[in-house]
Amino acid sequence: MAAILEVTGLHKHFGGIHVTQDVNFSMEEGEQSAIIGPNGAGKSTFMNLLTGYYRCDAGKVVFEGQDITNRPPHWVARRGISRAFQISSIFSKMTVAENVRSAVHAQMRHSFSIFGVASRIGVEETGRVLSLCGLEGKRDLVAGELAQGDKKRLELAIALAGKPRLLFLDEPTAGMSIEEARSTMELVDRLNRELQLTVLFTEHDMGIVFNHARKLTLMHRGEIVVQGTPEEVRANEIAQKVYLGEHHP
Repeated sequence: MAAILEVTGLHKHFGGIHVTQDVNFSMEEGEQSAIIGPNGAGKSTFMNLLTGYYRCDAGKVVFEGQDITNRPPHWVARRGISRAFQISSIFSKMTVAENVRSAVHAQMRHSFSIFGVASRIGVEETGRVLSLCGLEGKRDLVAGELAQGDKKRLELAIALAGKPRLLFLDEPTAGMSIEEARSTMELVDRLNRELQLTVLFTEHDMGIVFNHARKLTLMHRGEIVVQGTPEEVRANEIAQKVYLGEHHP
């Protein structure tokens, strides 16, 4: 299967500190993978480089055959890459449906249109995304009053409104109860399976990682040190030494 994302020789430094060093990484379409590593390993910086929030000092990022290196975030999003969870995108005083509909209209580039075809299509697409994320019964609730698990579902719905083909999730279960985490990751699994949505997530909970990722990438001090299936990474001596030994997956 063709690679949907190809990263070669990615470097980023802040002053004298190298936060990513010669990172080479690829994903196939429909893959669901996780990036793991200690705090400060460079995971969030890596995602920021891929989505245009940071500029690369060297290297190349290719998405669906197109060079997207150092393109601005809004341009990257329109190409089909969405990101959820690290920075909340929820408007807390708007309803659940209004949050999703504003994201739908932004994707349609009709952000200020409330008339005619754009409005009709927006309503239909909003309903589809709410249903997809199990939020149709909560569409009229004020977003800021939702439980943590439902807020995460709403952030996921907002990301999906952009019709991404590649979705980045930053610690999707952070701050959740065990039941909320299970429900959220089951939803991510379903979206990956039913929409053939390519998913890359970071996560500290090794139970979540080993149950939901089919490929793992371990970062340490800005470099990729191990890549493979969960079984291969779990058995790897370097992975045990630099990270997994603390977590007992």
